[in-house]
Amino acid sequence: MLKGKKIVLGITGSIAAYKACLIIRGLIKQGAEVQVVITPAGKEFITPITLSALTHKPVISEFFSQRDGTWNSHVDLGIWADAMIVAPATASTIGKMANGIADNMLITTYLSMKAPVFVAPAMDLDMYAHPTTQQNLARLKSFGNRIIEPKSGFLASGLEGKGRMEEPEMIVKALDEFFDEEEAKNLESRKMKGKRIMITAGPTYEKIDPVRFIGNYSSGKMGFALAEECRKRGAEVTLIAGPVSLTCHSGIKRIDVESCEDMYQESIKAFADVDAAILCAAVADFRPETVADKKIKREKDDLILRLAPTHDIAAALGKMKRDGQRMVGFALETHDEEVNAKKKLQKKNLDFIVLNSTRNKGTTFRSDDNQISIISENGQKDFAKKPKTEVAKDIIDELESIL
Repeated sequence: MLKGKKIVLGITGSIAAYKACLIIRGLIKQGAEVQVVITPAGKEFITPITLSALTHKPVISEFFSQRDGTWNSHVDLGIWADAMIVAPATASTIGKMANGIADNMLITTYLSMKAPVFVAPAMDLDMYAHPTTQQNLARLKSFGNRIIEPKSGFLASGLEGKGRMEEPEMIVKALDEFFDEEEAKNLESRKMKGKRIMITAGPTYEKIDPVRFIGNYSSGKMGFALAEECRKRGAEVTLIAGPVSLTCHSGIKRIDVESCEDMYQESIKAFADVDAAILCAAVADFRPETVADKKIKREKDDLILRLAPTHDIAAALGKMKRDGQRMVGFALETHDEEVNAKKKLQKKNLDFIVLNSTRNKGTTFRSDDNQISIISENGQKDFAKKPKTEVAKDIIDELESIL
């Protein structure tokens, strides 16, 4: 359950620091994003270049990264992360964490962390057995931190493991199991648990000849973010995806299509059995009347294509919509945004419509961010620009409220 999780890995000055490479590899293999924060002593045991090569991110060690005043924000890291793991954690670092001694970047990051924190102690037996170390570990546990030790997993007590750092694969497993448990707890209270949701995403390609098509710039990122958010909330998700390069969680039923006709047929088929449909795909409005069976050669100075309208998938589903079924549409506009969105809301029989505009720079097509308004019969809600993964949460919150 680590796919898409953001993990801060803190590395301290221990001989076990080299094992951090294996932790990074294990986390990334499961789809996590890793940011390393290392203490000055940690750099004596493993080089930042090695760690950066594994994470594809600059390693953070000092408060100031340049002599020009550029600084690393421990507060931003605390907000960004889904979890922090300190491995290896020396007796010195554990003592600083337990007593709030913020004299390096790792400890200030820990003190700013909003997410769960895991600690994997690494030291010799005498240091580990010392009453001070045991008291500091107990104090960290009392703060809600999770201690990972050999043979005991989470919240180990006594002297089992004798101070040796837990093996990297077990540390990764501990994080994976934690997120599994948290997701299971969250599902129990979600309105979407067991609901069947259909989502369309990405562009459609309408062929001109075997090598050319009419299409658009949709990346599918918004639709895939919505599918993942619904899955996290316990829904049974069917994702009908146009031609995109994105991957999705194995728990999502994915149906790949190419043309509007393909998407129309699959949507009609799936819609009859779902509780809600989110129509996020950027479907082509027109297709060539005829498709050449061979590549069209440049033989003249011009080429005339006659276009025919494609299926209006939203309108077709709106007519099929039964009592209690919900439909969410999208309106990507270049002008008269609100007027056009409200017309579409009525015409397509939608419960609400998500409006976004190409006039908002750095949003919509081929971007990781979006800025939306949600329009329904009850009014309009405007949202700030944010990552599409966060936008998905706003949209699904709205859908949950009417399911």
